[in-house]
Amino acid sequence: MSNTTIAILISTKNRKSDLGITLQKIKKLCNRNDVVCVVFDDGSTDGTYEFVQHHFPKVIVHRNQVSKGYLYCRNKMLNETTADYAISLDDDAHFLTENPIEIIEHYFDQNSKCGVIAGRIFWDIVEIENKFSNDKPQVVKGFVGCGHVWRMSAWRDIPNYPEWFQFYGEESFASIQLLKQDWEIHYVPELLVQHRVNRIERVKSKKNVAFRYRRSIRADWFNYFLFFPYIEIPRKMAYSIWMQFKNKIFKGNLKIIRPLFLAIIDLILAMPKLMKHRNSLSSEEYEKYLKLNEAKIYWKPEK
Repeated sequence: MSNTTIAILISTKNRKSDLGITLQKIKKLCNRNDVVCVVFDDGSTDGTYEFVQHHFPKVIVHRNQVSKGYLYCRNKMLNETTADYAISLDDDAHFLTENPIEIIEHYFDQNSKCGVIAGRIFWDIVEIENKFSNDKPQVVKGFVGCGHVWRMSAWRDIPNYPEWFQFYGEESFASIQLLKQDWEIHYVPELLVQHRVNRIERVKSKKNVAFRYRRSIRADWFNYFLFFPYIEIPRKMAYSIWMQFKNKIFKGNLKIIRPLFLAIIDLILAMPKLMKHRNSLSSEEYEKYLKLNEAKIYWKPEK
């Protein structure tokens, strides 16, 4: 029998209902002797901590009395686990794959340069019947937070997620740091995760869209200044801003003007930190990064 151990790590805040569904869905995994499940409650006021303690006694639950942020929780759980591999799940995500632990262990055993497994992510509230995919494993640029797995030796080779990013961009930060340490990120479609999010309703929320847009675009810019060769940054920035005007503002999407302006201010204010933590890609590393396949974020079942 393998001595490999796996941790399932979930950060949550005031989402007791979603978390309860997730923990029920993965309950069989949490009951395994080779799996430990950890929930980090980041200052919830809805009774999340007591709920987990009462209904899921095998789950280890930690709590911040006052919220310290999503990335604080993720860093703390990853830094404290003694597991060989760590599954990062959102509190509204669960596996659709029947045997995820065996898939993870086998894939890491067979691919020694793989530092992170990026799962195949299905985004919807309703579970699908057709889970089949023709996708093949491949090396990619990055991964998304709702369903991926760390080889812990790879995590220990790179800096923590930058908590000052707050939300968005931390996976891209980690992905480039991994590349610099000669680790790879592999998209493994056999590992299927459902992210229980109604994307249409999310898009309809004006406040939510503005918040996410601002955080998303500024995160891209943060990573430009942290990693890209200086000679490439002006061109990348000009192209990024031009595309916002061409594809959004000039087409009547005026609601992004304010968050775009605020993202520019965020970039200016963050410049001292960006310069302090800069870890530039060499020209060879940059070319290697550009040639990688894009991250697989959304998967749709074949009709």
